[in-house]
Amino acid sequence: MKTFKSILEFQKEFSTEEKCREYLEQQRWDGTPACPFCGSINVCRFANGKIFKCREKECRSKFSVTVGTIYENTKIPLTKWFFATYLLAVHSKGISSLQLASFIGVTQKTAWHLNHRIRQMLTSNAPELLEGVVELDETYVGGSESNKHASKRKVKGGTGGKTMVFGAIERGGDVKTKVIAKTDKENINEAIAGFVKPNSIMVTDEHHAYNQVSLSHTHKKVNHKAKEYVRKEGDFAVHTNTLEGFWNLLKKQINGIHHSVSPQHLQRYCNEASFRYNRRKVLQDERFADALANCNGSLKYKDLTKKEESNG
Repeated sequence: MKTFKSILEFQKEFSTEEKCREYLEQQRWDGTPACPFCGSINVCRFANGKIFKCREKECRSKFSVTVGTIYENTKIPLTKWFFATYLLAVHSKGISSLQLASFIGVTQKTAWHLNHRIRQMLTSNAPELLEGVVELDETYVGGSESNKHASKRKVKGGTGGKTMVFGAIERGGDVKTKVIAKTDKENINEAIAGFVKPNSIMVTDEHHAYNQVSLSHTHKKVNHKAKEYVRKEGDFAVHTNTLEGFWNLLKKQINGIHHSVSPQHLQRYCNEASFRYNRRKVLQDERFADALANCNGSLKYKDLTKKEESNG
């Protein structure tokens, strides 16, 4: 796949359903079609080029390249899906459902659902843990209480109405995030176990929830309450500035593009920001390819809206 110098070049490359299907086959199956029901590659292609049939006696299932993926049973053309995926994968702050709706000619409701299904594709399932020097920190995400009507403000000052996000970032490497209920030692230790290799060098602020980190890692602290943000220990710099930089990107995405995000959907927005950050050193077409390679699964509208809808 060639490198795209512009969105126009991308749209030209994927201007037809046939071109999109061919590329999706390559990304999903590496060019060798496989039955999504039994995994066999003993399949035949029908004359229309879209439908396959498994030749295994125990299966005999018919399928297309979209079966078992986020695109299954979609009424939206793959050309529009690809364009929307490209925008979310490469745009520095993503795109709102209102903007996307106008770009591809669908309703805002359809664009909102489409955006969240693409964010599902941007969720990393990689088991690799962070290692080396890893910064830990937490942040609050949500609208400012001062911007709300007085009757809707939950508390004065503090973090009322906002949602906690915990993060870990490997210096020079990837970031991982997790929406948590609160920063107590149980939540923090569980998140760390799922994010970081033992015996790494952990850098945190002075929050008491990080005290047990020293039991399994080398632990360095910076005291933000004392206005200490960077401390030198020989050639080693003790700070959480790398992760603070990621929080800044995440909040610009949410506050600048979506304005408000429901807590029930916040993890997917964090995953979207993490996807782009973790691929900051690769070309745009590689980001797009990585997204499509993770298209298996589904996210139905009824499941997405069990509690409440969002305008994000």
